[in-house]
Amino acid sequence: MLSRLMSSSIRSLDRECNCTVRLLDDSEYTCTIQRDAKGQYLFDLICHHLNLLEKDYFGIRYVDPDKQRHWLEFTKSIAKQMKSQPPFTMCLRVKFYPPDPAALKEEITRYLVFLQVKRDLYHGRLLCKTSDAALLAAYILQAEIGDYDPGKHPEGYSSKFQFFPKHSEKLERRIAEIHKTDLLRFYQRQGAGITRA
Repeated sequence: MLSRLMSSSIRSLDRECNCTVRLLDDSEYTCTIQRDAKGQYLFDLICHHLNLLEKDYFGIRYVDPDKQRHWLEFTKSIAKQMKSQPPFTMCLRVKFYPPDPAALKEEITRYLVFLQVKRDLYHGRLLCKTSDAALLAAYILQAEIGDYDPGKHPEGYSSKFQFFPKHSEKLERRIAEIHKTDLLRFYQRQGAGITRA
């Protein structure tokens, strides 16, 4: 009787495996799934954990034993796609950038897209013109430290942030210039159109 109970418990353990999913803020979500669970199940667990409703832009990425990156297919078994033994490690990432980020409804979605842009710039995976890169970095600076304040932000304040794998002092100065003037003017214009009831 005891041996049957033990073998049943062992079989049950064999049908489960542990997964760790690295989120965009570098925290980790760990769970136990059934070996035959499909990718959609894990994705739904993560979205529920994050309270993420605008799911269409996101996916789960993993690296195979040959160091190749793949997107987890939601209609297929996770264990069959991984080609490695559990525990499985994967990452939640933006799979499709929204065409109009301003149209995103949820703050969590905007935040996760922001983290992905920041990550892609830093790792050199987001290729764009220098002027666009400077503007994106200025927006990141705005999100990190808020409005430019001469009392809080002395000369060279933007050098404390690493936006790109490598960048010049000229680009660094341009980022600070955009943050100091262009973004301030933009937000002042936006605010000028708002009236109080």
